Amino acid sequence: MSEEEHELIRQRRAKLKILAERGEAYPNDFRRESLASQLQERYANEDKESLERLAVTTKVAGRVMLRRVMGKASFVTLQDSSGAIQCYIRRDDVGDQAYQDFDKLWDLGDIVGVCGTMMRTNKGELTVQASEIRLLGKALRPLPEKFHGLSDHEIKYRRRYLDLIVNESTRHVFTQRSRIIDAMRDFMQSHGFLEVETPMMQTIPGGAAARPFVTHHNALDIDLYLRVAPELYLKRLVVGGFDRVFEINRNFRNEGLSPKHNPEFTMLEFYQAFADYEDAMHLTENLIRSVAERVLGSTRITYQGEEVDFGVPIPRLTLFDALLKHTRFDAAELSDLQKLQAIAQGLELEPNREWGVGRFQMEIFDAAVEEHLTAPVFITQYPTEVSPLARRNANDPDVTDRFELFTCGRELANGFSELNDPDDQAERFRQQAARKDGGDLEAMHYDADYIEALEYGMPPTAGVGVGVDRVVMLFTDCASIRDVLLFPHMRPRK
Repeated sequence: MSEEEHELIRQRRAKLKILAERGEAYPNDFRRESLASQLQERYANEDKESLERLAVTTKVAGRVMLRRVMGKASFVTLQDSSGAIQCYIRRDDVGDQAYQDFDKLWDLGDIVGVCGTMMRTNKGELTVQASEIRLLGKALRPLPEKFHGLSDHEIKYRRRYLDLIVNESTRHVFTQRSRIIDAMRDFMQSHGFLEVETPMMQTIPGGAAARPFVTHHNALDIDLYLRVAPELYLKRLVVGGFDRVFEINRNFRNEGLSPKHNPEFTMLEFYQAFADYEDAMHLTENLIRSVAERVLGSTRITYQGEEVDFGVPIPRLTLFDALLKHTRFDAAELSDLQKLQAIAQGLELEPNREWGVGRFQMEIFDAAVEEHLTAPVFITQYPTEVSPLARRNANDPDVTDRFELFTCGRELANGFSELNDPDDQAERFRQQAARKDGGDLEAMHYDADYIEALEYGMPPTAGVGVGVDRVVMLFTDCASIRDVLLFPHMRPRK
């Protein structure tokens, strides 16, 4: 903190001391009647003369963002959660003491309440002419950069409250995030899906290949894991007879930080009985299209300069064909284990001797293909080796009936026809457990309880996980996942 900031804080604390001695430091008896946006909308078509005739009184409250002190009359702009409204303050209207306090004890950033009458200035700006003013909360620290905005990303993420105060664009992103989640929820419910909640702490983590966070339950004296995915619990509900279920909630994966990854993130995950991955692709496409139309008013968006249209049918391409299309390697090279090892080394990957052909293909796809998938596309037929919960393809057991939706070089959704054969699932769990014993920290555990559930019979089912944060990034044109998380994880300050 600079000496200038120290001095400003000292001055503000001195003002607070005066208010505290009068018993007026933090009052809690002012009740706001109107938000700024409500007033702006309600009186948008009223001119100066009509407002004078109406003589509408109101109470507004918010943070002082601008102030112009001009002798016996002044203007302040208050910002609340909905927007901003100007207030006109005259000594003759509010009284000598209140006006003197406003002039000498108020600062930018203070929380204030204003009672008054709606008017328009000679310049036509809708304004509250104050009859009473109250200081409701003293800001002891000055807002950043003299209120010209906050651009330092380190401060934006660590002190999101400051970012929200001074950057309207940030407030818009998180308003849109809320609307996007509402639209997703409404879409799922309108299609007959039941919203449920499943455990965040699990005795066995499952549902995704990811390293979990571990905690300990003292009363039971057992380790628990923060869930990496809700999948296995949601499918237990399908076994139980809930044919269509969904959950919007947090997942936790003990992985690195990047513009695309945060260890805590939000997913929409849904399951539909008596459906396959083709049905799931159709529903996912309609979901994204519906959300875009409702929140943005259009299926056409621009993301980081790229035009994307969800209003046209999304094409489908197998993972193998995507490798052929976006790399210089031919089918023979992409099917040979030794040649795949050489390709992986050329891409500076770190192959494991346990990898088979399918895992190599997946790793090469992630490294060399994904970034080229700008227009929306469903990539299908993922190798069985990397899809331990997906149903094998009836014509080729080496691949599964699985898809991922990509847009602008980023995965938005992952879905598949669910594996409902308990014996096949048990064998794949055993393979995963062997990899975990061999040092693969992202391999799955063997979940005997889930196998028992499958043995009671799960109908043919399709499931999908949609990355909510990534959809928000796309629809708000944000380059980093940190821009769409209110409080992203950060490295500790040294």
